[in-house]
Amino acid sequence: METYEIFKDLAIIIIAAKCCGLLARKLHAPMVAGEIVAGLLIGPSVLGIVAQTDFLSQMAEIGVLLLMFGAGLETDLKDLIKTGPKAVLIACAGVATPLVGGYLLYSCYYGFAPNGSDKFYEALFIGVILTATSVSITVETLRELGKLKGEVGTTILSAAIVDDIIGIIVLTFVIGFKSSSVSPSKVVINTVLFFVFAICVGMIIYYLFKLLDSKRPHSRRIPIFGLALCFIMAYVAEKYFGIADITGAFVAGIILCSIKDSEYIAEKMDISSYMLFGPVFFASIGLKTNIDGISTKLLIFSILFVIVGLITKIIGCGLMAKICRFKNKDALRIGVGMMTRGEVALIVAQKGLAVKMIDSVFFTTVILLIIVSSLITPIAMKLLYKSGD
Repeated sequence: METYEIFKDLAIIIIAAKCCGLLARKLHAPMVAGEIVAGLLIGPSVLGIVAQTDFLSQMAEIGVLLLMFGAGLETDLKDLIKTGPKAVLIACAGVATPLVGGYLLYSCYYGFAPNGSDKFYEALFIGVILTATSVSITVETLRELGKLKGEVGTTILSAAIVDDIIGIIVLTFVIGFKSSSVSPSKVVINTVLFFVFAICVGMIIYYLFKLLDSKRPHSRRIPIFGLALCFIMAYVAEKYFGIADITGAFVAGIILCSIKDSEYIAEKMDISSYMLFGPVFFASIGLKTNIDGISTKLLIFSILFVIVGLITKIIGCGLMAKICRFKNKDALRIGVGMMTRGEVALIVAQKGLAVKMIDSVFFTTVILLIIVSSLITPIAMKLLYKSGD
């Protein structure tokens, strides 16, 4: 392939992703769903005008890191501390229930496999995909209803943040356990050591950035150094601890989320992510999705996957909210508010494909869950608030 051909591919991806993304938004669906559909349309499965290359895969990997770095930057540690134990308990239940539900669904459907086998890890990874929560649509709905700043809204937001952190940790462990060259105890030790390293080094880096922020506020060097930190933490995580690079990028965002210019860094990162790396990442999922492999059996599994994905979040988060002494209706609102899936679920699925834990045909299943949950959640939330307190 000639070097200049990549410019044509990038132009097609950007135009198709943005057009399909805007169309999706007009239809009240997530823009990312439109960008994935764009990848399907221009990829080998439909039109065949763009093919997945090593260069596009590397661009997509950068897009993943920027998305996770941005997610870390948007974490509000003060709100997290304020909602405290309740949000943590709800998040833990919101991870554990879908994880078990996804594993049992796959195992019951495709057959139970012995511990340690490839099929066992595939079943476990299906559960891991279901752990992620994306509350951007829920937040927008709560803001529209004027309920975002209430106890329920704050709890949903905080629980979703903790949910993603726990989900990334679970992902790290599962990928580590899948590696036959590393013992389970080594995986646990490496993961603990990485987070100890991240806390110790993170404190130093935080104060350095805080000092730079006070002397040169809103200067371009701050997001530049922030981006460098993102890549360094991703490299260190993979190279020295055997941890997923996206974990390192997410931790880099957490380190900087409390400095004054965190929003400024996120704003600058968003430009690159929104214009280039984000569309390439989401379109690449469409490019890699194998719709030729969709059978009636997989379609039925996909429908069951969506049902289990929605119900397990309501049961896990809703019951724990009830245990935390929320009213019945508020507990149900919290459960429903945690149903949506988005970018993190896709990132987890992408990582699973990269390490050969799942087949590319399951991307269709994940995409269906994202679209359905994104459409159902705001409607359900409005109905729950319309019925009164």
